[in-house]
Amino acid sequence: MLRAARPGDEPALEAFLARHAETSMFLRANLLRLGLSDHTSPHGTAFFLAGTQGITAVFGISNAGYVQMQAPGAPPALHAAFAARIAGRNVAGLTGVPDQVDAAKRALGIACATFSLDNPEPLYRLRLDALRLPSSPGEIRAPAEADRDLIFTWTRAYSAELHMSSPDRLDEEASGRAERALTSGDVRILEIDGTPAAMTAINARLPDTVQIGGVYTPPALRGRGHARRAVALHMAEAYAEGVETAILFASGPAAARAYEAIGFDRIGAYSLAILTEPTVIGGPA
Repeated sequence: MLRAARPGDEPALEAFLARHAETSMFLRANLLRLGLSDHTSPHGTAFFLAGTQGITAVFGISNAGYVQMQAPGAPPALHAAFAARIAGRNVAGLTGVPDQVDAAKRALGIACATFSLDNPEPLYRLRLDALRLPSSPGEIRAPAEADRDLIFTWTRAYSAELHMSSPDRLDEEASGRAERALTSGDVRILEIDGTPAAMTAINARLPDTVQIGGVYTPPALRGRGHARRAVALHMAEAYAEGVETAILFASGPAAARAYEAIGFDRIGAYSLAILTEPTVIGGPA
C-alpha cells in the first residue's frame, strides 16, 4: 500500500507533485536539491509513495522532523501506514493542505498534542509577469557577515511572534537561520538610506517557481509598505533570473493585504502545524 521511494522513482515523484504544484513546494524543492537519500541536511527527506498504476499519494519526513504530504483523498488507512513507517521518529511539525494535515495528526497520534503554531493560512500565487512594484523607498541587497546579529535578532523575533518555536529553542533555531541566510543566497534585506528596514526570504526553490517565507519588518517600522517593497524587489530579481511563479502563505490580515497589493491572488489554504515539543511517533502518550 505504501513503500519507501527508491532510486529511479524521482521522475514519477516530481511529475505527481507538479500536478499539485502550489501545495508541494517543500517536497519538490527537497527532492530536487537533496534527492532521496540525504541523511545530514535538515531538509533531507525520506519519501514514501502509494499507488500501483502510478503515484496517488506522497508522504515525507525531513531529517529535522517535519512531516509533509501530498495525499489528496487518501483514506485513513494510508495515513496509518505512513505513521507505521515512521514509528520511533521524532516529529517536530507538519505542513500541507489543511485536511491532509488533520488526517496525518490523527494517524500519528498527535491530534491532541500541544502545538505552538497550528493555524491554516491563506495560500497565494503570483505569475511574476504580473508583479506590481510599489513606489515606496528602499532597495534590497544580499546579507553580509556584518548582518549576522541583525538576522539573528529578526529571525528570533519572527519565530517568537508567530509561535514557530518553543522559548527554549528560539536562540538555537535563530542561529541556524542566520547561518543559512548568509550562505543560501535566498535572503534579501531592504535598506532605506543605509538602514535595514525589512527582510524577505525564499524557503523553497525550483527552476521556475519559488516560495516566499520569513518576511519580517521590525514593529517600529511597520505600516509603511516596507515588506511589500522587499518582497516585490526580491521577486523582480527572481523574475530576471527566469523564475515564473511565486507562492506564499500569509501569516495574517496585514501580510495578506501587503501581498495582494503587489499582485498575489489567493488560491486556497495551507497549514503549518509546529509542535511545542518534538514528539516520538508511537512513543508514550
